[in-house]
Amino acid sequence: MAPHAENADAFAREMDHPRKDIEKVDEPQLKAEFRTAAQVPVGLKTAFSDYEQKDAAAQSG
Repeated sequence: MAPHAENADAFAREMDHPRKDIEKVDEPQLKAEFRTAAQVPVGLKTAFSDYEQKDAAAQSG
């Protein structure tokens, strides 16, 4: 795994905290903010993974 993808994985693990915090707050707007914050690293991880797969396919093809 490339270093940038490893960093994205670590960031995704770290951002699991907002997902857990969703249940700890009562304010709907704050819950929405935590949900949004939790989705950002998931998107980054997907983007880096897709990039690596395309890069590997280009190098082998």
